[in-house]
Amino acid sequence: MIALTLSLVLAYTPQEAQALFTEANDAYYRQEYPVAIQKYQRLLEAGQGGADVLFNLGTAHLAANELGPAVLFLTRASRLSHDDDVAAQLAVAQQRQLDQVVGAQESDPFLQRLAHAVDERLVSFGFIAAWWLAFVLLFLFTRSTPGRRWVLGLVTSAAFFVAVALGGIVGVHVWVTQSVQEAVVMAPTAGAREFPGDTAKVAFEVHAGLLVRVMEDTGRFVRIRLPNALEGWVEKTQVTPL
Repeated sequence: MIALTLSLVLAYTPQEAQALFTEANDAYYRQEYPVAIQKYQRLLEAGQGGADVLFNLGTAHLAANELGPAVLFLTRASRLSHDDDVAAQLAVAQQRQLDQVVGAQESDPFLQRLAHAVDERLVSFGFIAAWWLAFVLLFLFTRSTPGRRWVLGLVTSAAFFVAVALGGIVGVHVWVTQSVQEAVVMAPTAGAREFPGDTAKVAFEVHAGLLVRVMEDTGRFVRIRLPNALEGWVEKTQVTPL
């Protein structure tokens, strides 16, 4: 399903952006995938990077059998929206990958899954609201009668507990954003070498669409880690960061 809404407009006027978005959708439905991709890309380059545009762009790349860009943009869309259509389309793209890593972990580490599963903006708002409510309740607790204090005490404690929990989730978001760098393999085939250099032996190959973790960057090469913890060095131009 191609999303038919456009949310944010930066470089274009609302009318211009909506017209370009509609033109891209029409090109997609006519199966003119390169034309649709070019128009969606123009929106992104103008600063329009909402989930709808990313989803449609990834879907167009998938229809054109371009797995690297398809997984890249659909994964970006999934990080902005937890819509079922996005998840389903990303699953289709991942099933088409050549690399179905043997011995892969069943899922990302818990903290990464937690960060990806919740909306950072909503959690941040909830954190602020919970702290505000907790201090209001604390103020009321200090001025309440002895007979009502036990109730207010329980509610105040619960509010502080929720605030601390939400603060922890905000901290997880910050940690994952700053310490975990992921990338998608864009090259049809990329040789992963034993060390960063053209003379290094190729230990294994990865293919377009595989999501990897970037562990180290040194000049032309980056060290990547596969979901099964296998590591190797590939050229930086062969992967694109999320």
